[in-house]
Amino acid sequence: MAKKKDKTNLGDFTKEYPVTEQIITDTLETNYMPYAMSVIYSRALPEIDGFKPSHRKLLYTMYKKGLLHSQRTKSANVVGETMKLNPHGDQAIYDTMARMARGNETLLHPLVDSKGNFGKRYSRDMACAASRYTEVKLSKICEELFKDIDKETVDFVDNYDGTMKEPTLLPVTFPTILVNSNQGVAVGMATNICSFNLAEVCRATCAYIEDKNANLLEYIKAPDFSTGGTAVFKESEMINILENGRGTIKVRSKWRFDKKAGCIEIYEIPYTTTLEVIIDNIIDLVKAGKIKDISDVRDETDKEGLKIAIELKRGTDPEDVMNRLYSLKVPIQDSFSCNFNVLVKGRPVVLGVRGLIAEWLDFRVGCVKRELQHDIKAKSDKLHLLRGLSKILLDIDKAVKIIRETEKEELVVPNLMWGFGIDEIQANYVADIKLRNLNKEYLLKRTSESDNLKDEIEDMQLTLSSERRILTVIKKQLKEIEKKYGQERKTDIMEEQDVVVIAKEEFIEDYNLKLILTRESYFKKIPLTALRASPDQKLKEGDEIVQEVDWHNKSEIVMVSDMCNVYKMKIHDMPEARAAAMGEYLPNLLEMEPGEKIVYFVPADNYDGMMLYAFKNGKVAKIPFNCYETKNNRKKLIKAYADKSPLIDALFIKEDTDIGMVAENDKILVVNTALIPLKTTKNTQGVQVMKFKKNVFLKTMKKATDLSVANAANYRQRNIPSSGSAPKKEDASVQQLTMI
Repeated sequence: MAKKKDKTNLGDFTKEYPVTEQIITDTLETNYMPYAMSVIYSRALPEIDGFKPSHRKLLYTMYKKGLLHSQRTKSANVVGETMKLNPHGDQAIYDTMARMARGNETLLHPLVDSKGNFGKRYSRDMACAASRYTEVKLSKICEELFKDIDKETVDFVDNYDGTMKEPTLLPVTFPTILVNSNQGVAVGMATNICSFNLAEVCRATCAYIEDKNANLLEYIKAPDFSTGGTAVFKESEMINILENGRGTIKVRSKWRFDKKAGCIEIYEIPYTTTLEVIIDNIIDLVKAGKIKDISDVRDETDKEGLKIAIELKRGTDPEDVMNRLYSLKVPIQDSFSCNFNVLVKGRPVVLGVRGLIAEWLDFRVGCVKRELQHDIKAKSDKLHLLRGLSKILLDIDKAVKIIRETEKEELVVPNLMWGFGIDEIQANYVADIKLRNLNKEYLLKRTSESDNLKDEIEDMQLTLSSERRILTVIKKQLKEIEKKYGQERKTDIMEEQDVVVIAKEEFIEDYNLKLILTRESYFKKIPLTALRASPDQKLKEGDEIVQEVDWHNKSEIVMVSDMCNVYKMKIHDMPEARAAAMGEYLPNLLEMEPGEKIVYFVPADNYDGMMLYAFKNGKVAKIPFNCYETKNNRKKLIKAYADKSPLIDALFIKEDTDIGMVAENDKILVVNTALIPLKTTKNTQGVQVMKFKKNVFLKTMKKATDLSVANAANYRQRNIPSSGSAPKKEDASVQQLTMI
């Protein structure tokens, strides 16, 4: 049945739904840019205090709930409260909390003191428990995140519905941006910040305060990851990270060998991978036969921590197995790519460690100045009150009399102001003093404070006016934090020259084999051990073997096609075959052109020797075999020989030797290849070696020793070109020539 045509008319559609043409750049600016900017500024990139908005909102909610010094509460309570500041789904908030939790082990210095299952950074499959089962509070180190936040050290803004206030930044007293790792993907940019040891960062910051050109490499040798491992120190990469914020750090797993169990135990892995990925990679390598010394691999992680057990076959060297696993790109060694992209004063910038320390100090100096201004104001207000109180001290009885004789309450303050010459604030303070405090001892104690307050205010004003003194305060705080929260490195450091590198060739098993090429372009790679049981070769009907070579597995093979192409492969990359199988079909294996055939192959350990190409017109080209040597792993070389005349035969020779050529009229010519000049150009047309009469062409070329004649010397010529000689009487019965 014919399909009914759709009668919908595009013109009718546009009438009903008018289409307005828009310039795509305007559309992107109007519709996409607000989204992109929101992701960059409000979601994906951390600011100089080291936190993204989601982190900051969660931590501030916990701080306001009093979870810094109280008992833990259910995570669900915190998640619910956080939604007043962070209008996203509860699961997103809980995931953020999990990554900051001690139990998850993502952060070098966890900010959330957790109880319950929060999953593990090193496990892909271990999921955290639901928020109703887990409990949290703020870690002790969070005191440094919120220190003096109530002294107007940072700005506060309205939350999304204007019902609450939240800080734009946290007044962190140490560079948290460098101490805890942070990753994020924005629109058109991303960030990937590794963690550094807290004590090292504090010392480096103090050194920078003393000298902005200080060598930070003396203090920070490598990142320090929460998952441990061993960082491979490469000076150039580390300097790039410290100065530019970009670079790559290689991290290796830590392992030990249990002699009793006969297995390797990996107990610390790189920060960027998981134990499941490592196990899967090892299993794949064992199945592929690339490593044969492993009998089992399993996850033995328990309450004691991570453990991957690799069981070895008897007599295996564990050091050798680990080095092989490293070289085979198993993620027991992985790389952390640094990209220190942060928001500084509302702009995304990529900064090195030095730049981040500089920007953090600028931010921290501002916080300390605001704190000093707040304290100066508070102490000045108190001093002002005490000065009013000191005037009352001169005549307490007069003050009591004024209050007693004042008929109306609202006149007490004005009368005190008039009686002692004090202002309204001072008068209110005096009026609010309890009767029991109107004793000489109390009043003297209060007024004696004024001298101390005056000294403190002068000292703070002096500090406020001197950035050097402010930096000294910051330096003192950093030293206290280092002493209080500093810990030993979790990630060890090893020099790059100490890394054992195993060449890929060392993994290749070498053994003897037979290489077979058939006329129909089938190829067999058969181990000689397999030929003992079944030596008979199976071929496609009508096919025949044209070349057969005994060789070995750890080598290369060069294949010449009839379309001026040469194909190269590693023999060990070619699949093995059985004598009872037809072998690999080369056009499929090599991705050859339609109708193309392989006519000759050369297995080679090196590229010494020469290639001879015999063409239908009787010309022979001799070129160095090293013309086909390439530095990269190119699999196809085009224009490998001349295409002016069809190729009849190709031949590889180590040195000059006698070759035999046979024309279609059965004339035979034997010459030494020394007569043929060596050309360095692959597509040279060669020189005329055998000349023919009209409509006669070359039939074959091979080594003289392979000619089916009684005595090859009977056909030798000392000069070329030559038309050759007719078959001698003893060779007249030979109708065709075959290869031995």
